[in-house]
Amino acid sequence: MTVKQNTHPFYEKLSLVLIGLIALGYLIILGKEVLDPLIFGFLFAILLYPIANFLEKKLRLPRSISSLVSILLLLSFVGGILYLVGSQISKLATDWPMLKTQVSQSLDDLSEYIQHVFHINTSKQLTYVHETTTKIMASGGDVLGQTFGAISSLMLFYVFILIFTFFILLYRSLLIRFIEWVFSDEYAAVVHDIVENIQKILRQYILGLLLEMFVVACLACTAFWMIGVKYAVLLGIIVALFNLIPYIGIFTALLLSTLITFATGSVGDAVKVAVSVLAIHAIDSNILLPTIVGSKVKLNALITFLGIIIGEMIWGLSGMFLSIPVLAILKIVFDRVETLKPWGFLFGSGEPRKKSSMKKMKPAVADRS
Repeated sequence: MTVKQNTHPFYEKLSLVLIGLIALGYLIILGKEVLDPLIFGFLFAILLYPIANFLEKKLRLPRSISSLVSILLLLSFVGGILYLVGSQISKLATDWPMLKTQVSQSLDDLSEYIQHVFHINTSKQLTYVHETTTKIMASGGDVLGQTFGAISSLMLFYVFILIFTFFILLYRSLLIRFIEWVFSDEYAAVVHDIVENIQKILRQYILGLLLEMFVVACLACTAFWMIGVKYAVLLGIIVALFNLIPYIGIFTALLLSTLITFATGSVGDAVKVAVSVLAIHAIDSNILLPTIVGSKVKLNALITFLGIIIGEMIWGLSGMFLSIPVLAILKIVFDRVETLKPWGFLFGSGEPRKKSSMKKMKPAVADRS
């Protein structure tokens, strides 16, 4: 495609870009309640599309029924994981007296250490703890109300995700035709290529994350079982689930697994668990992640880390989850639009790309029936 010579000065273009980014960021923050579940629904719809298409084409089910059955299968899979975690937590609850004794002993040791190092006697420590506990109990009603409100909002958020997933699967042909209609025939091949690669790469990314989570869970459970940790399966699942959160998840998993091991075992076991979690993270980052999750869209660590931070600032925890898929989509678009290719190169690993032939482009994967 030919690009017209741009005569606008650099500062004018930079100002327009900055104003556009500020306006876009404000709209994204303002529309969080709708855009957040919508993007999650889009990702789940891409993941469930092969199942829904199989049910529709092979089993001759109506599109609405095939979409609904696909979502029910997803809920069954998530419910199985929750049941496994819940059964392990119930076992942990049965050992509450032992945990209480272990924590009390640890607090006594901590109190003696504080008295020895900082010269604060036990009575002053108890007075401070009592005052802090009184303040917390005084605001207990507010905390309980905020907790209930947060749980209600979270459940409503999950319901919206399922609704958006269903409608995107149901109206996928309409959405594909709309995207094709928006652009002129001159860019039809580029649009087809972008749509196809977004579906393919995001599906590979999500399936790769699930497979990576399974492998990490197996490694963690095996390591904890060899150490002799009582709740090896629970801790292995915790490490695998928090591993889905880039960079920050490993520290959360390390803290939780170490604390639970310390409460149910010895200090030596807690240290071994911490070392095992760090070793598993090193294996995951250097072997599993490049091998299993690696795809044609390779984001460099700097852009990924910046995207995670900006996502957390804009949308919190969900922004951290969505940052990498959104960056992958942007890189796919940048790599295929001539004027945006420098940005695609910036997002990538710095490796030179092979020139793709437009003749080899295939039509979009989503059906238009």
